[in-house]
Amino acid sequence: MRPIRCVARYKVQVRFDDRFLEELKARLRPSDIIGRTVKLKRQGREFVGLSPFTKEKSPSFFVNDDKGFFHDFSSGKHGDVISFLQETERLSFVEAVQRLAGEAGMALPAEDPQAAEREAKKQGLTDWLDLAQKWFAANLRRSPGKAAREYLEKRGLPEDQWERFGLGYAPNDREGLKNALVQRGARPGDLVEAGMLIAPNPENPGGGGQPYDRFRDRLMFPILDARGRIVSFGGRAMNPDDRAKYLNGPESPLFHKGATLYGLPEARRILGAESKSDQAIVVVEGYMDVIACHRAGIPAVAPMGTALTEEQMERLWRVSHEPVLCFDGDAAGRRAAYRAIDRALPQLKSGRSFRFALLEGGRDPDDILRDKGAPALRQAMAATRPFAEVLFGKEAEVEPLDSPERRAGLKGRLRQAASAIQDKDLAEQYRRELFDRFDALFPARPRGMIGNPQASAGGRWRPGPPPKLGQTAEGAQAMHSLSRSIEPVAAALAHGAIDDPERMDDHLEAISAHGFGDPSLDGLAQEMVRLRFSGQDLDSAALRRHLAQSGHDALVREVEKAAAKSGAPFLAANAPLAEARARWSQAFDALTRVAALEDALSSAAGMPGQDEAFRRLKAERDALRRAIKTGEIWEGSAGS
Repeated sequence: MRPIRCVARYKVQVRFDDRFLEELKARLRPSDIIGRTVKLKRQGREFVGLSPFTKEKSPSFFVNDDKGFFHDFSSGKHGDVISFLQETERLSFVEAVQRLAGEAGMALPAEDPQAAEREAKKQGLTDWLDLAQKWFAANLRRSPGKAAREYLEKRGLPEDQWERFGLGYAPNDREGLKNALVQRGARPGDLVEAGMLIAPNPENPGGGGQPYDRFRDRLMFPILDARGRIVSFGGRAMNPDDRAKYLNGPESPLFHKGATLYGLPEARRILGAESKSDQAIVVVEGYMDVIACHRAGIPAVAPMGTALTEEQMERLWRVSHEPVLCFDGDAAGRRAAYRAIDRALPQLKSGRSFRFALLEGGRDPDDILRDKGAPALRQAMAATRPFAEVLFGKEAEVEPLDSPERRAGLKGRLRQAASAIQDKDLAEQYRRELFDRFDALFPARPRGMIGNPQASAGGRWRPGPPPKLGQTAEGAQAMHSLSRSIEPVAAALAHGAIDDPERMDDHLEAISAHGFGDPSLDGLAQEMVRLRFSGQDLDSAALRRHLAQSGHDALVREVEKAAAKSGAPFLAANAPLAEARARWSQAFDALTRVAALEDALSSAAGMPGQDEAFRRLKAERDALRRAIKTGEIWEGSAGS
């Protein structure tokens, strides 16, 4: 007997015995298993049907019971019943084998006696949960379940759907379920372990006594694991004064809240149905929302009343590369979406992300299905937004973006959000995407040269010509800049940053927003900022090589010529490094202050009652301009 590892197509690490797998497949006819998903017709010794993997009009999907395989000519897929369940229901190899073993009446191989004992214990608890579900379902149709029936009618869920979703009712009886199951041979201790009863704490005052029913006067929803077994229950209170509107069972040997998704088996069946293979699984907020989606043919699940855990995300990504997270479009829904973003960011990888469906008007999926029907719900779920878009909105809503400082704060938050992604390549792509969105929201406005009042007040900066074939946009802008002189102070700041790139690190957001004070250097400034944000630790020589390769070589030479006329002390060869950095920052802060004053003047111009403020701002701006133009900015010590 030879143990085998999984073959390549299963993509999991698991051990099963050859004999076990062969016996399992020998007990099952592929046409029976596959025929539940594909409508098959006998054709000689084979069965034929339409492909479950592609949309086709002529059948090209074949099943051969004698050989134990299926083959789909339209997609090229081929395999046995195990791989068929993996493909159509998005099960892992282990889950598919477990499902089929249950149907074949085969016990899974036990690793050791203790494991076998634990599995038998779990099976016993599962059996009691199954009986409890039947008892709840019967009570829903009896006289005590009248309020629950009326509630379902009000929610638009017809009676013929109750059995599909296993719905039931727990009467307002302290020992109703307990007595029903004990009469069938259950031990109260097992029912406590399964989460159906509560054992009083003998250490509490007045504690002790006998276990009693956990769920009372509640509409009951069975919670299934990935294999379709009942592992717990959720209950909605019928009494509006009940402290807990929804109540889930506790952690148990069968039920782990952080690893379970309500509705997963049914969602997998929908995903595996014909023509549904391109759908993504949707995450909604409640039991009734999941049921509404399933009725509309939307594969949906819900977490157990908490934010998505990392383990639940992993389960979702095994089903869909980009699951859709659905939230109400109101403030509470956005907050929930933002919490999901924070939890998901470190887990993102290539091929593993989320999209968002934000429903407007405070409506949930159940409301939409009831009021507008299944097509409207499917349309609402299809209107999704990319992860990066919602992430940008999350950071942009932190504070008003009405000043350079606040916009710089947004830039910093975007950079921090991208850095939370552990996949470095993806983090860099997100950094670029978020900054592109920032630039689209706050496009660079035409700026005159520092110290040139005419250009700042009324002059117009005309962009350079479009790049020629084979020339980068940066290179075209750089060549255009050579047709006129560069402002010396701006050139000095750029030259100082090229000589000592670390000078930029405390000013990256401001450089990205304002450049170095001369529009002809904007492309150069943005490229230098991009390199620092990318995490490339380039010294001056490496930075110059990169700028030359990106088409800025000629512009850098012109920067050096113009900077020589500035008299900037931080460019002196004998200037101590710390003092040179401090003086560079002093000059750059003056530049950004001028830009901020320009923004403030634009906002105050023509506003009633703002004349005095306008004059004060204009005087400060003009004084700074003079200091920059005359070189007064260089006077005094760096620390004074």
